[in-house]
Amino acid sequence: MQQQYRMRKNAHFQRVYKKGKPAAAREITLLYLKGPRLLVGFSVSKKVGGAVIRNLIKRRLRAAFREELPGLKPGLYVIAARSAAAGAKYQTLSKSLRYLLRKQQLYKEAP
Repeated sequence: MQQQYRMRKNAHFQRVYKKGKPAAAREITLLYLKGPRLLVGFSVSKKVGGAVIRNLIKRRLRAAFREELPGLKPGLYVIAARSAAAGAKYQTLSKSLRYLLRKQQLYKEAP
């Protein structure tokens, strides 16, 4: 994930958690808040697994999000992993992410 798209500040995460529009699938939850530019943050709780598992999930989610990046609307995105993500493969996480993006209509309109 390129640095220009990374959400780092806790204030941004908190604002998305408070005011963002949530949508959930079995493995992940997606929260979205309109904004002037595209920023994305990933959240994986210690309840999901140990450090190795959490980092693996974050890498997979970043890769899946990177594929969808060119066609997305600007705004603040937070992707939170649920406990089912620990046993999920990359294809499953990618499919869930695409489903949630479609569900919230976050893809740019085709000209």
